[in-house]
Amino acid sequence: QVQLVESGGGLVQPGGSLRLSCAASGFTISSYTMGWYRQAPGKQRELVASIISSGSTNYLDSVKGRFTISRDNPKNTINLQMNSLKPEDTAVYYCRAQRAVYQYWGQGIQVTVSS
Repeated sequence: QVQLVESGGGLVQPGGSLRLSCAASGFTISSYTMGWYRQAPGKQRELVASIISSGSTNYLDSVKGRFTISRDNPKNTINLQMNSLKPEDTAVYYCRAQRAVYQYWGQGIQVTVSS
């Protein structure tokens, strides 16, 4: 059974840090493009960061220099290190795996940045 499970979300103060993880099962992530998306209330889901099988990364402009995506193929996991968090980073964060016509989504995890 294919599954993506996110962890590491929660409430953090502005300027703080969180590390999200996404554990995959039922398939091997090494040949997939992996990504983190987010959706804030009343807004469309947007791509935050992605990493292809070669390790090349891509980031949403507003998170460049603050967020870092990484993949750990032996652990079949990807991570998103989020530093210098801002209230506008508040959203539900989703993990996605994509290869050709196949795509899988996690259930999402809440990240709230507030004092």
